[in-house]
Parts: sequence; C-alpha cells; structure tokens
Amino acid sequence: MKPFRFKQFEVHQDKTAMKVGTDGVLLGAWAKTNSPKNILDIGTGTGLIALMLAQRFSTSTIDALEINKSAALQATSNFNLSTWQKRLKVINKSLQDYTTSKKYDLIVSNPPYFDSIKKLKTAREQARQTASLSFEELVEKTSHLLSDSGELALVLPYESLASILHISQENGLYCHRTCTVYGTEKSKPKRVLLQFSKTKKTLEETKLVIEISRHNYTKEYTKLTQDFYLKM
Repeated sequence: MKPFRFKQFEVHQDKTAMKVGTDGVLLGAWAKTNSPKNILDIGTGTGLIALMLAQRFSTSTIDALEINKSAALQATSNFNLSTWQKRLKVINKSLQDYTTSKKYDLIVSNPPYFDSIKKLKTAREQARQTASLSFEELVEKTSHLLSDSGELALVLPYESLASILHISQENGLYCHRTCTVYGTEKSKPKRVLLQFSKTKKTLEETKLVIEISRHNYTKEYTKLTQDFYLKM
C-alpha cells in the first residue's frame, strides 16, 4: 500500500486498521487555539492529526496516545519520517491507563463511535467501536488533563451531538465552537466538529459542505484543507 502524501508529510497506513480519512483531516485543520505548548492526540492511529498539528503549531510538543501496538508502531514510523520528529511522541497506552502531571493546552480526538452492542466484523470496525473508550470516559479524563485555559476538540457523528453536550457540561466543559459537516448541500448532516473549554464563551456555530459534486470541492472545504492536501 502506497503512503498517503500530503504537502509537508506522508502517512504510511499498511499496519493499522484506521486509514487516512476526511474526519481526521477536518479535525486537524479545524481545531483552533493560540500557541499551544503541549498537545495531546487521543487515539492517534496513523498519527495523521498529530502531524497536521505539528505542521500548524511550530512550537508545540505533541503526545499521541494509541492503545493498539501495531498502530502505535506505525505512528512512530510516520513521526520519524517527518521534519517534526523531535516534537512528536507516541505513547502506547489507553486513555484510561494514561497518567501524567502534564497539563495540555489542546486535546484532540477522532474517537471510536460505533455502538458497542453491534457485532463488529472487520478490524476497521473494531478500531472504531465505543467499548474501548466511552464518551463519558473520554470527557471525564480530558477534563483533568486540560490546563485551565486548555481546549478540547472532537469530530463525531452528528447523531452524537446531544449526548456529548450533556456529558461535557456534567464534567465542567462548555462547548463554544461547532461546525456541522455535510457531504453535499442537499445531504443530511454527517459529522460535527466541536470545541470545548473550562470557561463559558460565546458559541460560534458554522456549517461546512464538502463537495458540490463528486471530487468537486467547495471553496470553504478547499480553504480549510489546502495547506495539507496535495491537489487543493
């Protein structure tokens, strides 16, 4: 399998079930904060989002959590091939088992989201099932890992919006940015990008349509991702 090439890095993905996808690219490009010193990527997979953030934030150090050993090795290899290898570190642990005194200015995650009751057959589905990390565990743990001014950014199925907003408020995190993602102008909402902080802020709500037609991308999507995709 050939690596997925971006403008400033490439991602090998032959040893992990989770491949480069639109969700990760959206989150890596959309997450917003000012000069973060420490960043945590939960469930890094190939390391895609961590690499995007290393490109965007030139003074940050990035820890990338990955529970799967093969994926952790793949991410480590991808980091070592990049120009930012000294600022990137893979930690082969689950979020539940991760302990540190470090506080993070930005935490990002493209978390697993298939219902754990569903029978999962493929490795890709297994990598995305919620049994390994529930939304409650994700939010509770990140609320303790964030610095006082830290930000949590997630990409989720649109159907999870009400649930994650409820869970976040119970853990003292308040949503202040949302972006509802549509495949096309006429399609139903597909994903939602969310950003939370420990303090209440004015809510910024936007929407993003990815395509006008197949492989004919909107100006908004092109603008968001053009620093990364080769053909944007």
